[in-house]
Amino acid sequence: MTTIGLDSTPRLRRGVRLTYDKTRETHVLLFPEGVLVPNKTAAAVLELCDGVTTVAEITTLLGKKYEGVRAQDVQDVLTRLEDRRVVSWT
Repeated sequence: MTTIGLDSTPRLRRGVRLTYDKTRETHVLLFPEGVLVPNKTAAAVLELCDGVTTVAEITTLLGKKYEGVRAQDVQDVLTRLEDRRVVSWT
């Protein structure tokens, strides 16, 4: 497992795609092994995983949209996504 710092830059792994499923009315994460339905918090983080934006920047951007966003919370979400093998680091 990677140590996720504020300067880490997450991206979706190759073959992983975040899309909005109109039927389910929610985001879904498509990857070769299957489908993952992330909660709203995880989907908001995943939308910002572009391989350029740092964890600190993701936290700031989410903080403008939602109240009480902490870097540790973003790091925790990214750790879980890394464990599921859908996020990697550049």
